[in-house]
Amino acid sequence: MTATLQPAPASASASAKQRAVRRRTAPGAVRHGTRTKVLVITGLAFFVIYSLAPVWWLLVAATKSQGDLYTSNGLWFSRIHLWDNLHQLFTYQDGIFIRWMWNTVYYGVVGTAGMTLICVACGYGLAMYEFRGRGVLMGCIIGSFLVPSALLTIPSFLLYSDLQLIDTPYAIILPGFFNAFSVYLAKVYAEGAIPPELLEAARIDGAGEYRIFFQIGVRLMSTGAATIFLLGFVASWNNFFGPLIFLRSQEKWTVMLGLYSWLKVKMDTSTDLTGMVVVGSIVSLLPMVVLMISLQRFWRSGITLGSLK
Repeated sequence: MTATLQPAPASASASAKQRAVRRRTAPGAVRHGTRTKVLVITGLAFFVIYSLAPVWWLLVAATKSQGDLYTSNGLWFSRIHLWDNLHQLFTYQDGIFIRWMWNTVYYGVVGTAGMTLICVACGYGLAMYEFRGRGVLMGCIIGSFLVPSALLTIPSFLLYSDLQLIDTPYAIILPGFFNAFSVYLAKVYAEGAIPPELLEAARIDGAGEYRIFFQIGVRLMSTGAATIFLLGFVASWNNFFGPLIFLRSQEKWTVMLGLYSWLKVKMDTSTDLTGMVVVGSIVSLLPMVVLMISLQRFWRSGITLGSLK
């Protein structure tokens, strides 16, 4: 018996040709991927340089004396006078800079903590409850993004004057309790982090709404609350316009307003405090670094929680 060879099907030969074509074009695809990676890495490198260059200049300038600050290379070190600059910073005007730092921390922590609690509760309510007018209310919150904060300065000043809050810490703390963007952020995060079935199970077990919010909702929204707190604290720390308008006494100023007043001294008199302003700027960055490092565990736990869902 003789065996006859059957011709391969047309589909099999076509697939073999396609595989051969893919093998031939594979090196080109790899080269294209390499070019893309080079472009992305180059862009990120320029972004890092652009972001860190001012910080590097501050670090270098903080180690220089007042004379070297103007005569030496701005991007490299000269004679080190860092400890002398720090001593001058913390002893100038009986340590007024330490008072400004404390005021800024106090205003930021109290105002941002209240804002975080209020905004998380509002976002939780908008996401978890059905009630009449919820869409209109959400539209008003989003529409408030379009209102510039500077537009509210005169009405706020008149209101605080009637309430006798001008030149008091409450003029800075109370406005920080309310932030429309944080409410929107909390609502979006609550919709993705809190299963409605879990709340229904808690209600069946007899838990009240406040207990559900504080024992279930707040814990599941901890990552979103940490993000809201960080963004709010950074905004409060960098706030300049509010203290400039509402605070009169130098002892109640924030660090940003105080450093600006030292820069203004050079224009009004012959005293040059630029060196202390540079060192003060470096010191004022430290609370932000500490806060960022301390809140990292919330984002790590949030990523782990999302991977288990």
